[in-house]
Amino acid sequence: MKKLILFFTICFSFLSHLNAQSQAPVSNLYKGTIDGKTPITLYIKTEENPCTADLMFASMYRYNKSSKWIQIYPTQNKKAENEFVMVEHDFSGVLILKKTGNTFSGLWISPDTKKQLKVDLKEASMTKKEIESYEKTMERVSFDNNDC
Repeated sequence: MKKLILFFTICFSFLSHLNAQSQAPVSNLYKGTIDGKTPITLYIKTEENPCTADLMFASMYRYNKSSKWIQIYPTQNKKAENEFVMVEHDFSGVLILKKTGNTFSGLWISPDTKKQLKVDLKEASMTKKEIESYEKTMERVSFDNNDC
């Protein structure tokens, strides 16, 4: 009986460890341009929703000449998983992007749809320290935008 209990304990521990690994957030940094000339940086964090196993996204971007980050709310097309719509906080613009390999390309569209600018982004590497810095910044931006 003790061996059976030990066996189940080991199996449960192993499965819990695998489950914890599958839910670990993944962070990516992308650098590129809007309209072919304005440099931007986009940071996106992806993690598994613990209730539905769908992917959840948290993201922000900034024009490189500005220190102000813009919080964006990404949604992934479930039928075509490489297509994304990212709505800026306060609906100041929308990014419609297609992911191919380690790049995003698409459009930034103004709320009145009169401006439509080409977006090209390529994944950039980050150190652990940079990831921590981006995470802190995203937490601060989210707090600033959503605190009552």
